[in-house]
Amino acid sequence: MKTNEGNIDRVLRVVAGLVLIGLAATGTVGVWGWIGVVPLATGALGWCPLYTLLGVSTCPLKR
Repeated sequence: MKTNEGNIDRVLRVVAGLVLIGLAATGTVGVWGWIGVVPLATGALGWCPLYTLLGVSTCPLKR
């Protein structure tokens, strides 16, 4: 697995994942909020399988 997420992308994913999980835990959004595990995991790993399939990368170019 090669990293295909930049730092800003990773931070936004982790924050969004934590917010969704928090809302699900408090019962605000229901069971669908647990989908926040996906952005949390991809942000923590720095690798998104969908980005790989689409050929997208938000990592800065290495010179």
